[in-house]
Amino acid sequence: MAQPEGKGLKDHAIAEICAAQGDDPHRMMDILRAVQDRNRWISPESLEVIAERTGLTRIQVEGVASFYSFFSLTPKGRVTIRLCDDIIDRFAGMEEVAAALEEALGIRMGETSRDGAFSLDRTPCIGLCDQAPAAMINDVVVTNLTPDRARSIAAALRAGTPPEEVALPGCGGLTPAERVQRMVAGNVRHAGASLLGPVPAEAGLRKALEMTPAQIIDTVEASGLRGCGGAGFVTGRKWRFAAAEPADRRFVICNADEGEPGTFKDRVLLVERPHLLIEGMTIAARAVGAAEGILYLRGEYAFLRDHLQVVIDDRRAKGQLGQGIGGVPGFDFDLRIQMGAGAYICGEEGALISSCEGLPGEPKTRPPFPVNRGYLGFPTVVNNVETFCHAARILDRGAAWFHAMGTEGSHGTKLFSVSGDCLNPGVYELPYGLELAELLRLVGGEDAAAVLVGGPSGTMVDRANFHRRLTFDDLATGGAVIVFSPRRNLLEIVEYYLSFFVHESCGYCTPCRVGNVFLQQAIGKFRRGLANPEDVEYLRDLSQTIIETSRCGLGQTSPRPVLTTLDNFPLIYSAVIKPSSDRVRASFDVQSAIDTARKLAKRRSYIFDRDFGE
Repeated sequence: MAQPEGKGLKDHAIAEICAAQGDDPHRMMDILRAVQDRNRWISPESLEVIAERTGLTRIQVEGVASFYSFFSLTPKGRVTIRLCDDIIDRFAGMEEVAAALEEALGIRMGETSRDGAFSLDRTPCIGLCDQAPAAMINDVVVTNLTPDRARSIAAALRAGTPPEEVALPGCGGLTPAERVQRMVAGNVRHAGASLLGPVPAEAGLRKALEMTPAQIIDTVEASGLRGCGGAGFVTGRKWRFAAAEPADRRFVICNADEGEPGTFKDRVLLVERPHLLIEGMTIAARAVGAAEGILYLRGEYAFLRDHLQVVIDDRRAKGQLGQGIGGVPGFDFDLRIQMGAGAYICGEEGALISSCEGLPGEPKTRPPFPVNRGYLGFPTVVNNVETFCHAARILDRGAAWFHAMGTEGSHGTKLFSVSGDCLNPGVYELPYGLELAELLRLVGGEDAAAVLVGGPSGTMVDRANFHRRLTFDDLATGGAVIVFSPRRNLLEIVEYYLSFFVHESCGYCTPCRVGNVFLQQAIGKFRRGLANPEDVEYLRDLSQTIIETSRCGLGQTSPRPVLTTLDNFPLIYSAVIKPSSDRVRASFDVQSAIDTARKLAKRRSYIFDRDFGE
């Protein structure tokens, strides 16, 4: 039977998309994103063509497509609006904005209009907590939404105005850098000595060109720089391990997937200091002997992609990327942007590497560690945006300069993303060692009843502990500082963050996939006044089990909203407890919890060939 012309044309278009990526299965994320953007979904026919072109099975391709929330196996609207559903957005009036959009578009959240024009969805934190409520419209963003503005946006979209013009009227005559700077406020509230103050162009790279790789690593290690994503591993030591590993190829990857709710400081650096970031990556490449790099940009930051690509192209044209950088024979390094597609777990370096390889973003078993066998099995350095930017400044100003700032064990400056119930949300660059109370005075949050330091995987701090210091050894944070006033219900906040972890679990291991559902249900019981005193210990026992038996950092930290509020706010639990025979644990149906976890996490079980036969 002759193939229908329409289907043949579609198959040809999909084949062209695959060919543009060399039919390379490791570029699956790029292939699927291009198909999604073109057709607004990834159809069964598309899966077949992609599988044939890349030499995979359909189930492998579908496994990747089903893993990421920004890919869809059912048709989406030509305009997809994703309203940020973070707790900060909820407190800022997100529900009223949602109702206005539903009324104006004639569809409910999670639905697509019958004519295929619009889809309306909720999505977790999109890195705009300092200007909530916020939303994505396809690949652009709108901030500081109100119900009236939501109705106005819907009307403009219905009238055929492109999303780019809705987000930023008159954007056609602007450069990519001008677009992002006008679309989203930087909200830099305090510029410190390292990153947000005056930064001379390429000063660090020029000095690195005069040093041996070993001298670069020695300088970074002597500075005391530690990874700024939260874990705090010594940066110079990580680079040393990667440099020492025998290999024909090495890679440098920038983790720009800051998905921790309440964190947005890397977004600001990507806008304000993109050259400094790539300068830092280039210095790292010289230090470890890498010729190839990847900038992994979270899907929520797609509005930054063109801006960053212009910077990369400009540096390549100036000889700051490519072959013989700075006129040094043999110093070859180039990089590409790898877009994510909506998966919090990809902030974990193993999951990020899996995503770069075209796989579902599942964490890898360690050891081996990425510095030994990372991307495609080669030694790989993964650092976040802030870390690479600091490294470039250290090469310019010297190790002693950076080491002198901060405190023992926590050297240099730190970018804090401050949001919530305060007068001046935004980004603050301050030396490590500051008391939390002092930060609250700076941001106008002195009346806070609770502060979440480090996002939901961090610590909920009570007023009695506002004297604690923002350091790796006391209150560690990848950047998020979320302020909650006395009028907020902390159990509501805890329940929200547990629902976030349930949704974002990769689903690989049962303790995380199911245990977090149990925790969420238990907190719901406390909120309804149905828990009894023994159930407090149940919360602690279950939390400890999840921490000890989960495979990766998501499960190992997901109970922290429960544990830190139990420790620091015991009265919020005791106030709602009453003697009852209806104990929390007795009310749980394990199979129901498993089914709920699968549904919320939107994961399906597939068998993957992780190495694609290599």
